[in-house]
Amino acid sequence: MQLDLTNKTALITGASKGIGLAVAQTLAAEGCHLHLAARNGEALAQAKADLEATYGVTVAIYPVDLSSTAAMEKLVDDVGAVDILVNNAGDIPAGALDVVDDAAWRRGFDLKVFGYITLSRAYYARMRGRDGVIINVIGNSGENWDASYIAGSTGNAALMSFTKALGGASLNDGVRVVGVNPGPVATDRMLKIMKRKAIDMLGAEARWEELYDKYPGKRPATAEEVADLVAFLASPRAGYITGTNVTIDGGISARGSVI
Repeated sequence: MQLDLTNKTALITGASKGIGLAVAQTLAAEGCHLHLAARNGEALAQAKADLEATYGVTVAIYPVDLSSTAAMEKLVDDVGAVDILVNNAGDIPAGALDVVDDAAWRRGFDLKVFGYITLSRAYYARMRGRDGVIINVIGNSGENWDASYIAGSTGNAALMSFTKALGGASLNDGVRVVGVNPGPVATDRMLKIMKRKAIDMLGAEARWEELYDKYPGKRPATAEEVADLVAFLASPRAGYITGTNVTIDGGISARGSVI
């Protein structure tokens, strides 16, 4: 399918690895010019070189810690106008209520929950009347509550509501706002969560691979599968999709299980 993304511009946060990098690769393959932000400057530089050489698009990189409002506002000023914002940076810790302390909750929310809100607020104003798209990569724990990932479930549920509230009226302003809820995805980030879950569910971090037996198809999603969904939702082909959260978890949430 031709997604009509050639010469569009996109800002992707958390773009140095995992889902963010996969989204960058998919959008670049569609002819999108990119602004990539993440903490790891070396990984961003490598991504820039690879993407420009492979796809012939323009890639600008921003090595930055986005855990403060000031950093996010500076990123917006440095990047300028874009057609697509993909909010993806986040690192909310796994663990039950007695494991994750207040400071860890706040750090996780500053980067992901408030990060998504701050960047969405800034870019919504810039996109108004310009057919802009905001994609929030959230997570299925926001609809499939998990006591062993309680901070993530809480933060993701808030972002799901934020996406629906903003996106429900946004088409009146020529902007679409959509959430993507991945379940387990084969990334370094998911590995951290799975190791914590293995402790809580199986009693040993080293047993994390046994959790695959509980997954649909006995596997997690790939980052590329999530990226393909993001690319479609960001494209004009999805021009009447807004104010909703699209789940990609192999049916985990539909069957009400927690992995």
